[in-house]
Amino acid sequence: MGQNLSRFSVAMPSDLLERFDGLVAKRGTGINRSEVVRDLVRDALDEEDVVVPGAHVMGTLTIVFDHHGSDLQEKLHEIQHKHCESIVASLHIHVDAHTCLEVIVIKGQAELVKVISNQILGTKGVRHGKLVLTTTD
Repeated sequence: MGQNLSRFSVAMPSDLLERFDGLVAKRGTGINRSEVVRDLVRDALDEEDVVVPGAHVMGTLTIVFDHHGSDLQEKLHEIQHKHCESIVASLHIHVDAHTCLEVIVIKGQAELVKVISNQILGTKGVRHGKLVLTTTD
């Protein structure tokens, strides 16, 4: 780490601590409680940073849709080309004979990334999706 560490204690109910220890165990043998707490704090702070007006973010938008839906793919491509300065990449996966999953990487100010994502999510034929944001600062 190369940083001075500050120590503090945390009190929590035993059932919550037991669940937390289960999370620590799932993360692997080289991980301890302190490392998981640091990860959770970083995640929480990152979530706060992406809502700051003007924040520059990267987002992954994952959508699921039926590729047989009339002109859905053309509409999705049109939205992405309209915002080509913000669309970094996309990955298209054929889940089965009818269902596709697409992951679209979007960059820019948080507000714009959310607008683009909402346009895609609101396109008729998109079954569901989720945007995950992270800061790049």
